[in-house]
Amino acid sequence: QVQLVESGGGLVQAGDSLRLSCAASVRTFASYAMGWFRQAPGKEREFVAAINWSGGSTYYADSVKGRFTISRDNAKNTVYLQMNKLKPEDTAVYYCAADQGGYNLEVDASYDLWGQGTQVTVSS
Repeated sequence: QVQLVESGGGLVQAGDSLRLSCAASVRTFASYAMGWFRQAPGKEREFVAAINWSGGSTYYADSVKGRFTISRDNAKNTVYLQMNKLKPEDTAVYYCAADQGGYNLEVDASYDLWGQGTQVTVSS
């Protein structure tokens, strides 16, 4: 059974950093584009960042550009989200997702697999 398991969330203060990890239990991890989405209470799930299968192309929401960095290690079947200069508005449950198609990575409907999410809370 294919699984995506996020970790690294927590409670931090504004300006702090966190690194989220998403481990995939799939043999063909390198064939998937990967994305991070988040959902705050009372809000719709929104795109945060995505990375293509090789790591050569990355995409970011305007709200996190310059603060967050997505990366992947195909040897470890893991994708990361380095989050710096965190703001209270970054508070949300963060989900990683996997997409075999590699297109429209800013759209959650493009993704085939989802993790269970990890909570990130940023206090002011």
